[in-house]
Amino acid sequence: MKPKHELTFLDSPQNRRRVRKYFYISLVLLLAIDLFIPKHGHFAWEEAPFFFAVYGFIGCVSLIFIAKVLRLLVKRKENYYD
Repeated sequence: MKPKHELTFLDSPQNRRRVRKYFYISLVLLLAIDLFIPKHGHFAWEEAPFFFAVYGFIGCVSLIFIAKVLRLLVKRKENYYD
């Protein structure tokens, strides 16, 4: 007998849209708050608006691409453990 699939919170398209909407609202609020926080960086570019948000985004995207390249080096064949 096949077990019944229970619906979770994010299975509903309406709930997914709602979560996405709240995510974007919080993102805009955090970026707006960033404009009013005084910055005391060691370098001039650290005091630019949204510098740390852009820096973090570039860092995450870079990690993804580095992981894709490193996967080619450490990947094993499908029957490696057989």
